[in-house]
Amino acid sequence: MVKIEILGTGCAKCKSLAKNVEKAVSEAGVEAEVVKVESLSEIMNRGVMMTPALFIDGEAVVVGRAPSVAEIKGMLKR
Repeated sequence: MVKIEILGTGCAKCKSLAKNVEKAVSEAGVEAEVVKVESLSEIMNRGVMMTPALFIDGEAVVVGRAPSVAEIKGMLKR
């Protein structure tokens, strides 16, 4: 199972990223645990200075933007 973490405080880009992640997971047929991290202290502890950020299995794959569904699906197939 893949662990996907969405780091963000709830801004429009963060919500867009969450929707794109849910759609990408569904379309790719990947078994994933999706966690939203909204705590500013936790986000900063991860070294993230711009949100939203996307972590897959503990690794930062995107910071500061919301990737498309197609981009996320590509990241899940690695």
